[in-house]
Amino acid sequence: MAEKKNTAAKLKEELLMNKKNAVYSLTKKQLAACDEFCEGYKDFMDKAKIEREAVEYSEALLKKKGFVEYKKGMKLKAGTKIYRNNRGKSIIMAVIGTAPIEDGIRLCAAHIDSPRLDLKQNPLYEDNEIALFKTHYYGGIKKYQWTTIPLALHGVIIKADGTSISVNIGEDEKDPVFCVTDLLPHLAAAQMTKPLAKGITGEQLNLVIGSRPFKDDEESGSVKLNIMSILNKKYGITEADFISAELEAVPAFKARDIGFDRSMIGAYGHDDKVCAYPALMAAAECEKPVHTMVTVLTDKEETGSDGNTGLNSSYLNYFVADIAEALGSDGRTVLSASECLSADVNAAFDPTFPEVNEKNNSAFINKGVVVTKYTGARGKSGTSDASAEFTGRIRRLMDANNVIWQTGELGKVDEGGGGTVAQYIANLNVDTIDLGVPVLSMHAPYEIVSKIDTYMAYKAFKVFMAD
Repeated sequence: MAEKKNTAAKLKEELLMNKKNAVYSLTKKQLAACDEFCEGYKDFMDKAKIEREAVEYSEALLKKKGFVEYKKGMKLKAGTKIYRNNRGKSIIMAVIGTAPIEDGIRLCAAHIDSPRLDLKQNPLYEDNEIALFKTHYYGGIKKYQWTTIPLALHGVIIKADGTSISVNIGEDEKDPVFCVTDLLPHLAAAQMTKPLAKGITGEQLNLVIGSRPFKDDEESGSVKLNIMSILNKKYGITEADFISAELEAVPAFKARDIGFDRSMIGAYGHDDKVCAYPALMAAAECEKPVHTMVTVLTDKEETGSDGNTGLNSSYLNYFVADIAEALGSDGRTVLSASECLSADVNAAFDPTFPEVNEKNNSAFINKGVVVTKYTGARGKSGTSDASAEFTGRIRRLMDANNVIWQTGELGKVDEGGGGTVAQYIANLNVDTIDLGVPVLSMHAPYEIVSKIDTYMAYKAFKVFMAD
């Protein structure tokens, strides 16, 4: 009888532990480590709002840590640190392990693009003496959330002569910002009868960029002329140069602590930089792992991973093939023996909107990094669905290294769903599972994450790379 009671007590204790807020499991010193790590993360968020900036930040960090740019044919040995910059919009890094490359690699994959407003190729126009930019939204957004907030412009302009001009306007406090307007409630009766998804249309996401006319010209279009005059003076561009530009409008918010207890971080682009930064830091600190470590920070996930900087292309496959060949093997053999953490976020349970989640299979703030066996929509469409064996292996690895973790799905069955890069890596015959941070207000211009969960992602990637 006593044995049965002990068994029941043990089961109850394990059940409670699985649902426990991580604060109860961490010492003051460990909580301080979480907070300290997130100071670096906030700095990254302010400096790397778009994929190009994230690559620049990553490349500079890797060079400081002894990584060198990889060239095909380079001799490799255990401990060699290499990286490859793919067109300035994605980056791969690797540390050669002590085990034979045929034993496979430990791969972490996060994305560094986030939902935003892209300028069209012919964006500039004037209407009733207001100058505006036309935009085309990128990724899944709620359009109404992008009105009446300060926006900054980031990106690059390639001039007719091939000169590249970097643009970053709106982040410095002395910079101007830009904005999408909305109707005042007094005149929005018709708008407010529309479904939420149609209250603001894609073609209404126009950035206000100026209103003063060019003084020497009283003709129509003089506000537009004044804007081009300013841009020509600052950047030396003409209107035709917008055709070969990639300019992105992103929230001009800084990353800030959320809550009286400063336990959370609010910022634009947590999806997926809250996984990309921990993966980058873990990779940068990796020294002579057992298995070769490869980490990729990729572009285009929010639009389906297509294009030559997205993981639906072959650039990762080619990189692995190159290092496999340099170490006397081949890419197919290496990938077939490899394991991957697809480092992407999941939805955190929001008590304000509980109806879209099934609590037993939801991720929660402050309960650790989320291991997501499958993503997809409805009937698991668009997911790799990790095997029970590989899920069990990751479970054991996390437990053995005191990583606080949980499981979660992206909402109720038939409620919606989403995808990650996991399926593209799994398609290369790699054991793959999603592991990332739960996010409140995902895909909004200002998302929220827990500092504890962010740090646990870093810890998870670190132990996986070292294993």
